[in-house]
Amino acid sequence: MNGQGIADAGRRGFLSGYRRDYYGGALMCLIGASAVVRGLHYNFGSLTHMGPGFFPTCLGAILILLGLSIAGTAKRPSLRKLRHEGAPLASAGPEWRGWLCIIASIVAFVVLGKWGGLLPASFAITFISAFGDRDNTWKSALTLAVVITLVAVVIFWWALQLQFPLLAWGNS
Repeated sequence: MNGQGIADAGRRGFLSGYRRDYYGGALMCLIGASAVVRGLHYNFGSLTHMGPGFFPTCLGAILILLGLSIAGTAKRPSLRKLRHEGAPLASAGPEWRGWLCIIASIVAFVVLGKWGGLLPASFAITFISAFGDRDNTWKSALTLAVVITLVAVVIFWWALQLQFPLLAWGNS
């Protein structure tokens, strides 16, 4: 790409490139800080006896950490990523593959959750939605689905003892 292409990439807009990550991270930090400030006006309590301010304060602190990590890992996208088949990325149109995979994965989660249980529903939502990203292969989607399913089983079924059967083939 020549110097003119680089100049065009710099003029794409206020929220283009890595600035989006900075502004998104800053917005998350701002929302998190307001939740912490608001939550501290209530009784915080302890881990065994949580007060009404416990959840908003902890959630706000997590949002601040996430905002800092988003802004901290922001990097300038390559010029190859800024252009999509010769057109600016902003005018590339909607990503139908991503939309369809996300919607299909949610439908699969609802159906398999009702008639199959947590294990197949967690696997399906992760595996199908992973194909919304064009860079994922079936091996990476399979690996991601297995890991997320194991995490979901440990957190929701074992640790939180959520009333969602692990396997319930045909039971509703």
